[in-house]
Amino acid sequence: MALFSCGCCMGRRQFLASGLAAAATLPARRVFAQAPAAKPAAKRIDMHHHFLPPQYMKEEHERINFGHNLSASTLLAWTPSQSLEIMDKNGIATAIVSQTTPGVWFGDVEGSRRAARMWNDFAAEQIKTYPGRYGLFAPVPLPDTDGCLKEIEYALDTLHADGIGLVSTYDGKYLGDGAFEPVFEELNRRKAVVYVHPTVAKCCASVQPGLPPQAIEFPFDTTRTIASLIISGTLIKYPDVRFIFSHGGGATPMLAGRMAETLGHRPNAAEITPHGVPYELRKLYYDTANHAGTPGSLAALRAMAAADHILFGTDYPFATAASGVEELLETSMSAAEREAIDRGNALALLPRLGAS
Repeated sequence: MALFSCGCCMGRRQFLASGLAAAATLPARRVFAQAPAAKPAAKRIDMHHHFLPPQYMKEEHERINFGHNLSASTLLAWTPSQSLEIMDKNGIATAIVSQTTPGVWFGDVEGSRRAARMWNDFAAEQIKTYPGRYGLFAPVPLPDTDGCLKEIEYALDTLHADGIGLVSTYDGKYLGDGAFEPVFEELNRRKAVVYVHPTVAKCCASVQPGLPPQAIEFPFDTTRTIASLIISGTLIKYPDVRFIFSHGGGATPMLAGRMAETLGHRPNAAEITPHGVPYELRKLYYDTANHAGTPGSLAALRAMAAADHILFGTDYPFATAASGVEELLETSMSAAEREAIDRGNALALLPRLGAS
């Protein structure tokens, strides 16, 4: 029996009904687990954990708009020791580190190539310094195709990164855009894991003045790029790329039924979604970071996603690791389900973590 309800091969009404059924099993009020008498052994694998390399931050912080409430001084004072302290307090054995918005692309080819290399070399140094504690989704300077291909080679072959980190849109183009095909051809050849973090698209940065982008635009930018990968046929053409989308896939779980109905009736639907839209959505991985693990959000995600494709994430330091842990503890699930989200699903995706 599947751990979670399956959204695959369902009609729109069945698909939505399954989400409502999952939500009905949630506890009626917030219930936090009792604090254990002894600190448990660290076991969680955090698949959404940000590094702020000091040199990168020093050079780029003035043109970075993270869209959050952390001060520049807090960001510039970040150190790996702070990260490790948070991990130890929250039972996190290993964190796979990644970039946050806007990544390493600032419209300057040479500068972006330098920023990517600086970021990746710093992360690789921490991985060596703290064995078993860190992994890496290496940022690359997309949309610079040549620079991107060179950094993929360096990150995967020299640094032995766990995967490649992208953001959801570059210069107004979502990831399904044909301009990115050479990069996805290479990632598919390597059967790479690709971690996708949202950013703010040019179209939507000031749609609603005064509203921080993480409130609405980040989740919708993730959803837009997932839709672009479907309607472009990218997921069909490059089936060996294993995508992880942050924040539970953004708004995708709530829109999955609508997407299945509308995208499934496109003239080329038989070509781009031969098994249906829910099938394509279930091929993707999703993390629980930044409130995607709350009972309501997780109910929708569990109705859409494959049981073994949901991964624990915190979004440290832009969200507290403790809240990510507590939110999952609020949701009713079996011990096997909880173990799978906390650790087992990540080990299946990245087996080398089991040897750490």
